[in-house]
Amino acid sequence: MRHLGVDLGATNIKAALLDGEHVVWQGSDRTRSEEGPDAVMLRMAALGREAGATESVGVAVPGLFDDDGAGLLFPNLHGDWVGRPIARPLADAFGRSVRLVNDGHAFALAEARLGAGRGARNVMCVVCGTGIGGGLVLDGALHLGVRERAGEFGHHTVREDGPACSCGNRGCLELYAGARAIAAAAGRTSFDDVAEAARGGDERVRRVLARAGELIGLAIANIVIFVCPDRVVIGGGVAAAGELLLGPIRTEVARRARVAPLDAIEIVPSALGPIAGAVGAALFSAACHTSELGR
Repeated sequence: MRHLGVDLGATNIKAALLDGEHVVWQGSDRTRSEEGPDAVMLRMAALGREAGATESVGVAVPGLFDDDGAGLLFPNLHGDWVGRPIARPLADAFGRSVRLVNDGHAFALAEARLGAGRGARNVMCVVCGTGIGGGLVLDGALHLGVRERAGEFGHHTVREDGPACSCGNRGCLELYAGARAIAAAAGRTSFDDVAEAARGGDERVRRVLARAGELIGLAIANIVIFVCPDRVVIGGGVAAAGELLLGPIRTEVARRARVAPLDAIEIVPSALGPIAGAVGAALFSAACHTSELGR
């Protein structure tokens, strides 16, 4: 059976069509959220319809939504998404029900089942892009938490006296280690510029990237000592910096999570690349379609 996943990101909309465990089609478009939610959802629907007929549709979104499929908190998108219906207009556009899933949950489901976490029972996933999200797969099952709110990794406090975050907290990880924050700290216009300069040996940029990795590692360590997963998967656009980011993450986890059995816990890069969120949304919708998640 064919299942469609659409991933709404701050920069790009990505889509993937699964037939079983195989990606048989993928596509993308720019998000351009400054044009407003209605325009974004029209682009999402147009992109998804390019995939043709599907058994189910899942949509990964970068934030929180209510039980009726309306937006609650999308801090990295322009426009007023609070209270804006998302699931219903997309269902009308696709001609079938649409399952919303947090993008961190979608990433975790995809990487645990088909990517770098495959074969592990307990997987912690962190996706670092414009925002920072994550998810846990425990004993082979995606952990959603109460009202599906688990996994808001980017709103982990790393400085109690830090600047205010759009979530209402202060000192959130995302403010220091999200793509925009890293670019600003490095004096660059985009994270792509940061990664290029770091690979070219720019020491200032490398220090900024290393500091972001340290803070991500600090947050990971705090989860690792509670959960002790078999594997930690790091992905997203920021993770494209490779060992320049992963090295400081591993070092900080080793320094902070001393009570965990670190010799048995792998920290690895994601395997599915930019389409992981879309693949996860498709897997989520397929599972809901067959009631595998008990929904």
